Amino acid sequence: MYVIIYDFGTSSVKTCLFEMGSGIELVASATAGYGLYISDDGGAEQDTEEWWEALCQTTRELFIKSDVKPSEIEGLAFCTQMQGTVVVDKGGNSLRRPMNYLDQKGVREYRQCMGRGLIKVSGCDLYKLLRNLIVNYAGSVSAKDPVWKYKWVENNEPDIYRKIYKWLDVGDYLVARATGRIVRTADSAFATFLYDTRKGKEGWNKGLLKMYGINPDHMPDIIDCSDLVGGLTKKAADELGLVEGIPVFGGGGDTTFVNIGAGCVSPGDTHIYIGTSGWVSTYMDHQTVDLTSMITGVLSAKKGYFNYYAELETAGKCFEWVMAHLALDEIGIYLDRVKVNDVESRYLSLYDYLADEVSKVPPGANGVIFTPWLHGNRCPFEDSNSGGIFFNIRVENGKRDMIRAVLEGICYHLRWLLECEMRKVKTSDTIRFVGGGALSPVTCQMLADITGRTIETVGNSQEVGAVGTALVVAAGIKGEDVLTLAKRLVKINRVYQPDASNKAVYEKNYRVFKRLYRSNARNFSMINGG
Repeated sequence: MYVIIYDFGTSSVKTCLFEMGSGIELVASATAGYGLYISDDGGAEQDTEEWWEALCQTTRELFIKSDVKPSEIEGLAFCTQMQGTVVVDKGGNSLRRPMNYLDQKGVREYRQCMGRGLIKVSGCDLYKLLRNLIVNYAGSVSAKDPVWKYKWVENNEPDIYRKIYKWLDVGDYLVARATGRIVRTADSAFATFLYDTRKGKEGWNKGLLKMYGINPDHMPDIIDCSDLVGGLTKKAADELGLVEGIPVFGGGGDTTFVNIGAGCVSPGDTHIYIGTSGWVSTYMDHQTVDLTSMITGVLSAKKGYFNYYAELETAGKCFEWVMAHLALDEIGIYLDRVKVNDVESRYLSLYDYLADEVSKVPPGANGVIFTPWLHGNRCPFEDSNSGGIFFNIRVENGKRDMIRAVLEGICYHLRWLLECEMRKVKTSDTIRFVGGGALSPVTCQMLADITGRTIETVGNSQEVGAVGTALVVAAGIKGEDVLTLAKRLVKINRVYQPDASNKAVYEKNYRVFKRLYRSNARNFSMINGG
């Protein structure tokens, strides 16, 4: 059985062709990028035509790289970034550039609605939060949440607002373009915090729509992630290089499927993900919420299950920043010393080379600490003004210390999220580590040492969201339970144990790391608060 999964991230899509049989084989993949347009007003927008062009390019590449024919594809689905806002007309055409999850133009809308009220929790009107908590164990406590993007369009672009037929997330838009059917998956509906998760009441909650001033006509029908939406239209098939009528499944958000691709499918299983963003997530058979730390249980692809999810918005993005702005001089020096061909044969990528260089620096980065808040932060504190800090640089420190400090800072923050989760749920002693960050043995060992937990990695770690989506599609086609299928097919490939000799230095630096926000919150506000 061959299926195509579009792993649709913040800045690029990785289109994966899987063969699903007694195992999971990635037959071919192709990647293409698209823009993320940041503006001074807090905007973070993207272009639907760039998205679709990337899908068309990568889909056609699959059949150049493999012997598989388009007629052999039995299903496809999208695994996408979440909490975007795409407003469309009746034809499914986007009326304006979609707002990415990082977009925070709606700060005024958020403050006008949630910042009022005599009694507040986490800076929000207690009455409104309580109404949300009763309905879905969540609440909008960030200006980056989708509802404020929608309200920003209403308040600032009235001509566009009047033309809206439906309000979608990123994956829902792509499904509509592929099938002609305009729907929302339950997980993306939940991500608006307007969805009722109570048993027997699942769907849009009329009271919340009214409270936030949302036009109910803009809310699409809701389907499950595993549902068959319809067949690929002729137009979409011709553009993608596929066959008309290929079944398109609901799919959903990256957070929805990563636990399945990681094999974390029993209640209490915990995984850590590092891609462009990062998170800690524990699989649950019930919902809970921690408003003080901005953690809630988001819907799983399996109905009745939830991912207790704590997010770091810029994880791997910090390492991308390091590569672009800190590493280039070092790389140039290195390339002067060895033949280019030798570098290419030894290192799969610049990241591999940097990881090797980082390994030459002792744990603790010779006293340098980095905070990974390059686009503000959401959890365990919400502050769009917070930023990255290199702390305690001294004359003897070099660039390699700073690069290692960035990796350690990401791991410190993930430990912080893990400890916050432990206040509400029992996390697993052994943690699955997935995403692009898990490809580096240096980062894996660092995460084990800093968290004090045994770390396991799995095959196809960088495509783990796509793997989880492929398992959902395969389960749907075969009529199997996806959790059982995932447990059978997802295999461990490496195990990392904490090194006790590194505990003292990491404990000391971690204590300082957690103090840096509290010590600098006012400074961030003075510089970035506008």
